[in-house]
Amino acid sequence: MLGKIALEEHYESPDFPATGSHDFTAKDYFADVQRRLREVDQRVEDMDRNGIGIDILSLTQPGIEGLTDTQQAVDLARRMNDHAAEQLVVRHPERLRAFAAVPLQDPQQAANELERAVRDLGFVGALINGYSNIGDENTAQYLDEPQVEPFWAKVEELNVPVYLHPRIPLPNQQRIYQGYEGLLGSAWGFGVETATHAVRLILSGLFDRHPNVNVILGHLGEALPFTLPRLEHRLRHQRRETHGAHEKPPMHYLLNNFYLTTSGVFRTQALINTLTEVGSNRILFSVDYPYESMDEISPWFDTCPISDNDREKIGRTNSERLFGLNQAAA
Repeated sequence: MLGKIALEEHYESPDFPATGSHDFTAKDYFADVQRRLREVDQRVEDMDRNGIGIDILSLTQPGIEGLTDTQQAVDLARRMNDHAAEQLVVRHPERLRAFAAVPLQDPQQAANELERAVRDLGFVGALINGYSNIGDENTAQYLDEPQVEPFWAKVEELNVPVYLHPRIPLPNQQRIYQGYEGLLGSAWGFGVETATHAVRLILSGLFDRHPNVNVILGHLGEALPFTLPRLEHRLRHQRRETHGAHEKPPMHYLLNNFYLTTSGVFRTQALINTLTEVGSNRILFSVDYPYESMDEISPWFDTCPISDNDREKIGRTNSERLFGLNQAAA
């Protein structure tokens, strides 16, 4: 399939090594990942070879969210967005777009930076790496908390989506992983952490206050298409004050306020099961480059046994509609 759009595709600036202190991977693999995070021309060559028309770039995790000093977060978010615009996207403006990094340690400043990135730099939304550290590495701010409201109001005003990307659980919440530290990251902990964060958003009433907000989840929704129906069923038997201020059943929000991407998942059964739960209008193609290979996921997606109509929607037209993209020149 030609003209695919991929949107969980990461970069790193030499001025801000954002990949964090945890390294669960083989040395040769991780060295190649770090090299690819910092270059752009080979990325476009890989896109050409795999029928990808547009990549939407985002600062790799834990990113700005991992900074404990608020002013540093504000300053670096601006610098990273300028880097993405002036050093990366500008090299291939017809092929590359970007998500903004935002300093949610100060939600009003995050709203201001999102507006600057969208209006002045042409960015298509924000990517947020989970919770934001406030003051120290064990103090987190989640996106459903009241102080974040100015940011969500700006998201709705600008009519851009937010990609909720994983990061590892808080250090003081990692006891269950001791002895199995390889599970902290993308193999397991990423998904558990991010799915729980998304459930907080669903139950908080965020989407009742801001019904036009769209949140994107990678990895086919971090298993929520399969676990949220069970959650919804059990909450019916629990005291109302124990599960937030939401006005509608949790699955309603998954079907109306979330998009799910194929990033890092190339299993046909899982894609088909996700299609039956949420439908093809809410699924988007992604790779998770450079942690995953375009050469591995693209041929799978191009030939997996779904209808050509669904393949076109997932691969391109859903993203064109969501982001307002025009690929005529790509």
